[in-house]
Amino acid sequence: MAPIPIDTRLLEVLQSTEKFTFNPKEGIDNPAMIVTDADSRPGVRLCVLKREEGESYGFHMRVERGQQGHIIGNVASGGIAARSGLQSGDRLLEVNSCYVDDVPHPEVARKIKLSGNQLCFLVLDGEEYEEALSQGQDLRGLARTRRGEGCTLPRLCHIAREPVSGLGLSFTPLEGEKGRFSVSLVKGGAAERAGVCQGDHLVWMNGAVVCDLTHAALTRMMKKCGDRITVLVIDSESEKHHLKERMPILPAVAVPHNLPYRARKRRLICGPKGYGLLLRLEETTSGRSFHVLREMDKGGPAAEAGISDGELLLEVNGEAVEALKHQEIVDRVRMSRKEVSLTTIAQQGLAFYTKLGLSPLLFCEDDANESSTSAAAGGSSKPRKCSLQKGPLGFGFNLGCVPHRPGTFISQVTSGGSGQRAGLLVGDVLMEVNGKNVEGKDLEDVIMLMKEGGRGLSLLVGDWTGSSDGKQADTAIKQIPCSEQEEDDYELSCL
Repeated sequence: MAPIPIDTRLLEVLQSTEKFTFNPKEGIDNPAMIVTDADSRPGVRLCVLKREEGESYGFHMRVERGQQGHIIGNVASGGIAARSGLQSGDRLLEVNSCYVDDVPHPEVARKIKLSGNQLCFLVLDGEEYEEALSQGQDLRGLARTRRGEGCTLPRLCHIAREPVSGLGLSFTPLEGEKGRFSVSLVKGGAAERAGVCQGDHLVWMNGAVVCDLTHAALTRMMKKCGDRITVLVIDSESEKHHLKERMPILPAVAVPHNLPYRARKRRLICGPKGYGLLLRLEETTSGRSFHVLREMDKGGPAAEAGISDGELLLEVNGEAVEALKHQEIVDRVRMSRKEVSLTTIAQQGLAFYTKLGLSPLLFCEDDANESSTSAAAGGSSKPRKCSLQKGPLGFGFNLGCVPHRPGTFISQVTSGGSGQRAGLLVGDVLMEVNGKNVEGKDLEDVIMLMKEGGRGLSLLVGDWTGSSDGKQADTAIKQIPCSEQEEDDYELSCL
């Protein structure tokens, strides 16, 4: 599963930092034409990319010293990106109608990953991008004009049937337009309170698109939905603009209304007895295994953060855990030392988003306090030098930064990687890269310096937590011996 926007921006350095390959595994698969739209304004193009499960979009995104923006590169000939009209050297202005030119690269990567199997890019030719910058043109205004003034976002609304008014809505087919339906509401009914507006147009219901349905088929679908439905709707004027510009209407850009479940990101401060919870790998009757949080200590950090027994673990410090082994997750929490960020969701919540074909992280609520990252970026008490050589896992660490502030720190360390062997710890603040001071530099500048070092890297880092906290962190997690485990073969760890 994929990660969601948080105050701390994470940049993956596990592989080569010269490029990112985007290949998300989750999201709704909305049918849409793969198009490129030549615009009257120089260089501005709308590119819609649609992939099948397991396919790659066929492009990389990179940063380059001395150049601004998100640069598209290595567009595979004949691939999805190339067929959409994307070209090497293009600069990315928007992802799914969200302006990203001034957004950190890790955040852009996250938006792309959470979008699922369909992306809508607004791009500008590289040369014209540079020319626009030199002339002081307003790129945000250019993107806004292309997107349309007053165009509102679609809404994802969950409706629960009521005894008297039922779902509180009905659908009327638009005359002469197959698969297009207008919404009629019961005033004050369930649908209206769930965020649906009179005259909205229906895009999909319970994850199924309606563009190819007859009214009779839609009615049958509603009956099968039972007492609860989730609909994606948009006002008619905004839909007209999307159709005119050939922009897909995606749940990834929708505003959520009345959703029964949301993933939550919590920040936990380690206490004298650890984080006060049990991490257990459990297998369900379907054969799938999940990392489940159990037995929260009363008054402990996990309970105080609002975590309930049985919640599923989705992320540790912004890193998805679905593909990780139990011990790998335990190692990541251990390397977090005094503080860790956990993203969780109720088991029913995962089932809800799975049914819709959406990532459970798409509408995540972030309870994390920025003060934690501010502290991490604030200073260092014990500078130390770490020498790394790039291995099969790259340098084996991630970088984090506080948005709109200079300074970077180690946000994740890969178990068994070069970074861990060199002694890097989560929370370490970068002071020097290859002998050059980086304490006041932005994340992109730090990455450039790292790339210049080739396969070798020398870092001067500071431990912001201090030695006493580090000592406490070493005992914050205990792996329960096999003799203490329950009768089954599930893996169990006390955190």
